[in-house]
Amino acid sequence: MDSLPWLAGNVGLIMFLYCGAAWRSKSGYFRLLSTYVTKTRYLFELKEDDNACKKAQQTGTFYLFHHLAPLLQISERHYVAPRVSLLELEKLLEKCGQDTQRIEDSVLIGCSEQQEAWFALDLGLNSSSAVSASLQKSQMETELQGSFIELRKALFQMDVKDVPLLFTMAPVVITLVSDGTRCLLARQSSFPKGMYSALAGFCDIGESVEEAVRREVAEEVGLEVESLQYSTSQHWPFPNCSLMIACHATVKPGQTEIQLNLKELEAAAWFSHDEVAAALRRKNPYIRQQNETFPFWVPPKLAIAHQLIKEWVEKQACSPPA
Repeated sequence: MDSLPWLAGNVGLIMFLYCGAAWRSKSGYFRLLSTYVTKTRYLFELKEDDNACKKAQQTGTFYLFHHLAPLLQISERHYVAPRVSLLELEKLLEKCGQDTQRIEDSVLIGCSEQQEAWFALDLGLNSSSAVSASLQKSQMETELQGSFIELRKALFQMDVKDVPLLFTMAPVVITLVSDGTRCLLARQSSFPKGMYSALAGFCDIGESVEEAVRREVAEEVGLEVESLQYSTSQHWPFPNCSLMIACHATVKPGQTEIQLNLKELEAAAWFSHDEVAAALRRKNPYIRQQNETFPFWVPPKLAIAHQLIKEWVEKQACSPPA
């Protein structure tokens, strides 16, 4: 019972410790800030203050790239992106005969709720802040016990916690096309075996989202969009700096014959509700079937394409039969 007066008088302190940081207003009163707000304010400080950003490198971690390909390690059939401390990075550069000044070329990409700053550094590019050549890829992979892998090849097999850290901004449209009862899915040669996804492409300069969707669908599969609807958005992998804008689109009735653009795609096809629903439920798509082919599957949950496809399946399931 003796602790009750102390508790009553220190509710603000308890809330501060539990919820996050506090901020003093001009009137002198304190207002609690959420973890999200304090994190956002901290990132703003790092973006605006070069000295603060450089100081944050002392306790921060680095994600490494080589000619835009991220350093990844394989763990239980998934790729993970290892984090490297400033001390480890300095030792690595010194061992390879490189000037540690090239660390100044790193890019701030985020921070944790505990205000640990995250940076990205491309070791394959010539340094702009020091006279040093590109580091050799094989040498880096040996030292770092990993591989620099093209992100598009690794994206759908990456650990979900790592993906957002390799994402940042600029417009790309991704579109799930439907003819009312079927949806159109396509694949590029770089996709994992058996995987089909929605159509995607960069917006041209001065082009609206609607214009980009119609153009991409016409370019890639030779179809004309009749209507479209915005769904959601997601970041595309760093360092391509792309914001993905997801849409559903329907094509004009009677105009569903696919004219594939082989410069963009390897294959494209219409799939029924049952086929797509089965693909969403598929747990182990990487295992070959008895006929030596891979099963039809769609991007995993972390991908915005998965959300588009799932939305379409759920909407079809709720629609009354024609």
